[in-house]
Amino acid sequence: MLSYLFVRRLCLSAIGETACRSGSRAITIQCCNLRTSAVNYNNNDDASPDPDSVVSYEKIRSMLSSKDIQLFDVRNPDEFQAGRIPGSINIPLDSLEQSLKLSPQHFELLFEAKAPGKEDDNIVFHCQRGRRSASALEIAKRLGYMRARHYAGGYSEWAKRDK
Repeated sequence: MLSYLFVRRLCLSAIGETACRSGSRAITIQCCNLRTSAVNYNNNDDASPDPDSVVSYEKIRSMLSSKDIQLFDVRNPDEFQAGRIPGSINIPLDSLEQSLKLSPQHFELLFEAKAPGKEDDNIVFHCQRGRRSASALEIAKRLGYMRARHYAGGYSEWAKRDK
């Protein structure tokens, strides 16, 4: 295995680093009768969240004070119990898709909160640091909640700033 990695690196070096930076496509390289491939991940792809989908700490505070927010905490229940943003509802990421597919009546029975509507513009997801909430946002948008947003700072920023 080590020799394979060495030969792969040697082949990549032989063609030059610039060839591996030619976009986000896979590159197949053949050298010394060996084939390998490299994939360059470009951080500027469309995978980055839309800035309009991200909510700041100040916006969360404002939405909470006006009671104009449906705040969903997608962390695990033990994380939620250890500390939470007031008014948030815990729906762990692994059950979010099924929960958003529930009928409004079942959702309200299960979570003791109004079910979010697909046209609501006050739906916000959060987690600890923003990764899971970004995934939650993707799930929600795929299900038709196109105006949903996420709090990228997450509970860690909230706990730091809300003292």
